[in-house]
Parts: sequence; structure tokens; C-alpha cells
Amino acid sequence: MCGIVGATAQRDITPILLEGLRRLEYRGYDSAGVAVLNPGDGIQRVRAVGKVAELESALQATPVSGTLGIAHTRWATHGKPAKHNAHPHISNGLAVVHNGIIENHAPLRKRLQDLGFEFTSETDTEVVAHLLAHHYADSANVLDAFRATLADIHGAYALAVIHESEPNTLYCSRMGSPLVIGEGSGEHYLASDPLALLQVTDRFRYLEEGDYARVNREQCEIWDREHNSADRPVARYEHAAHSLDKGEYRHFMLKEIFEQPQAISDTLAGTLGDDHVLTAILGPEAETRLTDIANIHIVACGTSYHAGLVARYWIEEQAGLPCQVEVASEYRYRSVVVPANTLLITISQSGETADTLAALRYAKDQGYLATLAICNVAGSSLVREADWRLLTHAGPEIGVASTKAFTTQLVALLWLTTALAQTRGRTEYVARNVDALRALPAQVEAVLGLEPAITELAQRFANKHHALFLGRGPHYPIAMEGALKLKEISYIHAEAYAAGELKHGPLALVDEDMPVVSVAPSDSLLEKLRSNLEEVRARGGQLINFACETIEPSGDSSVQTVGLPWVEECVSPVLYTLPLQLLSYHVALVKGTDVDKPRNLAKSVTVE
Repeated sequence: MCGIVGATAQRDITPILLEGLRRLEYRGYDSAGVAVLNPGDGIQRVRAVGKVAELESALQATPVSGTLGIAHTRWATHGKPAKHNAHPHISNGLAVVHNGIIENHAPLRKRLQDLGFEFTSETDTEVVAHLLAHHYADSANVLDAFRATLADIHGAYALAVIHESEPNTLYCSRMGSPLVIGEGSGEHYLASDPLALLQVTDRFRYLEEGDYARVNREQCEIWDREHNSADRPVARYEHAAHSLDKGEYRHFMLKEIFEQPQAISDTLAGTLGDDHVLTAILGPEAETRLTDIANIHIVACGTSYHAGLVARYWIEEQAGLPCQVEVASEYRYRSVVVPANTLLITISQSGETADTLAALRYAKDQGYLATLAICNVAGSSLVREADWRLLTHAGPEIGVASTKAFTTQLVALLWLTTALAQTRGRTEYVARNVDALRALPAQVEAVLGLEPAITELAQRFANKHHALFLGRGPHYPIAMEGALKLKEISYIHAEAYAAGELKHGPLALVDEDMPVVSVAPSDSLLEKLRSNLEEVRARGGQLINFACETIEPSGDSSVQTVGLPWVEECVSPVLYTLPLQLLSYHVALVKGTDVDKPRNLAKSVTVE
């Protein structure tokens, strides 16, 4: 991984490639490169370690131009971040860029070395370049060589190739890693993310698993994994261009935090108060099939996993259904017992998360009643491959640390829970949930007004290296999310615990130098939580409470409390997420880290 851009046109495509790489910077990377074919000069390649700005500087020193080219941002897997490992890789008149992992690269490397090929990098991608060159030497046909190469390699990949013998043509393929083809007027493009190409088009063909394609200026030919001609329809990308700019905000993360009232409104638009909305969103069989559900499994990774953990509390209480939540990377490698009439829910912001996608594909043969994807990207693999889809409408999320995608996932899951409760006649929950969801955007707006108090609070973390987060019930996963956010962008080691587990080990960590952050809404578990917090106070811990403003303050000056407005219990996990996001953001500012692009992390984890 991490980002691919390609273009074929009648104009110089180098600016298109560079702008595409800039738009993919949010995904995380450690080096970048371009390869451009100029019929008079052959393939010209420039690579650099570091940011795209470093590549731009290298291109100023060594300008390239041409009408066909590919570009890449790399996130190191095989081989350290270094210029010789950066993509594109070249062999005998061709260039390759690659996302993913070639699992059988070692035996292929040995085979190619025995054939006389010399390697200049430690990457698995260079194996693909030499393998293509080897097959082209046998066939003198790029398409045949590409097909033979695809037959030889195993793993997850997205590939883009150019060859000097075809100065107008891109070759590409996807298997377990996303790739789209963009359509222009007399030109075509490809990328691992449509956002890279919104500078030139809003019309895309989404390649499906195992597809490969030959793309020139005027047309694209697509074949499926069985080598049959495949028609992948053109879809328009509908998100507004302004969502790709920071606007008045210092960072994308802060912008996306403050976009949450609108994102929640957009996700709920048209879903409340209409008897036919269930059918409209999930399809004509939805109401009948939702009634048939006897169990629910939820599979996700990272922040989306935390959303699933919150939903488990809602689903079991309100719909009366057993619910099991799994980390996707673990779920797919064990023998899953699937009770009759079980719904599988997969959750992913991008819809391209490798382990979640693999879990969905694994689940297809496990006897589930149906599969449902909750996702923010309408054209993603997860959405296309699930039986049902429930889209969040958060808009593009550029910051690596997820914010609005998480809260809109929670809103979608609460809406789904409400639908499940309704189909089971549990009407006492339905009206309450609908009213609470309607009021939620305004309440979120109010909580965002607490930023000044949280900014001041963040100073307490200036010299801290560890933190504990505590919660109970559905707010325990919110504490987990708060700890993850702090880890991701401030690099402070943070762990979350169910508050009742303090005595079982974590209390040993509490002293006068340990910040302990609690999520303390006015709910049925508040008194239990209070006793846990007294244990922290008794040991001198630096207690920080995010609590309902109706709760009487402790009177202890050492305890910092930020009051949130009272809300219905069903939506309080959404509301209490916001101050934790703001806290992590402002602590990261205090620490001086790269908020939008934290070290070692990528926005979309498209490899296992």
C-alpha cells in the first residue's frame, strides 16, 4: 500500500499524477514516485523518500513529461522506506506500481534470479516488474504477459502497468485491494481512491474482485477473473469538492469534528417517521427478513469495531436479540458457529478494509441469513458485495483518526436497532429513539461549544506518557474509542477499561501522575461508576470527568469535570464521543504531532 494514480491523455499528465498523489496523502505513506512515458525518451522515473513535496522538489530538479504515466505513494511493508524501494519499479521497458502484498514473492524472486534478473530493491513489487518482463519476452504481447503474470502471483494487490511498446495504454488489475477507472473526454485515469481523480472527473467504473483491464484514451476493456468480458457501469461520485479542503480549520480532523451535526443530519435524512423507509433503504424484503432474524454477528476493525460494541448493548436491550461482536482479523481465522437465522453486519468507513472484506467473503459460505454493510462509500467493495447496505453520509473523511465516520456509524446502528425493535413490537423504544435522534444534531452542536474548556484541559497532558479511560455499559466502548484517539494522534499510551475492572489490575497504575478520564453520563450505572472513581481519587489519580451537567460536582478541586447536557440514554454514547475527540485533538496540538497524518498509520488499511 498505499496510493495509486494513473492517466492516459493527449496532454502532459504529470500534473494530474502529482495532484492525485497530494489527494492521497491522507492515507499515510513514507515515499512517492512517478513514471511517465515519453515516446521520444522512453519511461522517465523520479522517486523520493518522504512527503509528496519531496517528490515535487525532485521533479523540479529532473522534470518529466508525457501523455501516459503512473504514480504511487508507498507505505513500507517489504523493505524499509528508501528511494530504491519506492515505486514505480522498472524492468526492460515497463513500469509497475502496486498496493498490497504478493505472498509468493520469495519463490518468484528465486525463479527470476535463476533466469538472470537482477534486483535493486527488497520489495515484492519488483518481482512483478521482472515477471512481466519475462513473460513479455516470451509473447511480445503486453496483454498476454499481464495475464500470465496475474496467474503466477498470489496475494492481495492492485496493479498498474505501462509499457514502452504501447504508449497510449494502461494495464491494471485488482485482487483484494481497491482500484477505480475514471472517465474523461478523450482520456482515462485510474486510482486506488476516487478522491485522487475528482480534479479531472466524477465518473468512475469500480473494478470488482479479480478484474483486470486495458485502458487507453478512448476506451477501457475489462475482463473478470475467468477472462470473460465484463461490463462495469459508470457511477457518478456525488460528494462536494469543498469537503476536500480544510477551509478555515487548522486541520482536517478539527473540521471533521465540527462537521458532525451536519453529517448526522445527512445520515438520518429521510429515515425517521416514514412507514416505508425500511423498505426504501434495505429493499422490498427487508421487513420480512428483519423479522426472521434470531441472532446478530457484527464484524469490524478499529474504530468501527468500537461502534459495533456500542450497538451490541442497544440490540440486546431494545430488540431482544443475542449479539456477538468480533474483530475482523480474528473472526476470519476461526471456526465460526453460526446459529440459524443470523444476520452478519460488517462496518467500515472506506468499505475497503482488507480484514473486514475478507470476513464478509468468508461469511458467504457460513450459512448467514443475510449480510449487511454499514459504510460511508457507496461504490466500495463492501457495499457492492453485501446483501444489504446502510450508508452513512458523513462525506469524505481525510483525517486518519476517524471522527464523523464513527458517530454516523453509531447513528446508523441505532436506526437499525430501532427498526429491529419495531418489527418485534417493542414499541416503547421506537418513539423514544426517533425523538432522540431528531434532537441529536442540535445537541451535538451544543457539545462542540465546550471546546474552550477542553482546550484548557489538554494542557494537563503536556508531560504525560500514559492515561487511563473508564466507562460502563455502552460507554465502555466510548472510553475505548477515546483511548484509541489519544494513542493515534498524540502518541500517548492510553488504555480503556470497564470501570468495574479497576480492582482486577489497572488500579496498580494509578498515582498522582496518571490522568484518568471517565465517561459519566446520568444513566442507570452512574452510582456504580461513582464508587469506581472514588477508588481513583483515593489513590491520587488525576481524575477528569466528562459528566452530565445535572450531576452535582464532587467539590474536590483536584477533579476536573466538564459538564454535558442531559440526553436520552440511547444517544448518549454519540454525545460523549465528541469531548473525547476534542481532547485527543488538543492534546496532540500540545504535543506537536502531525494530527491529520500520524506516524506509521494509514487511513485505509487495504492489506492484512
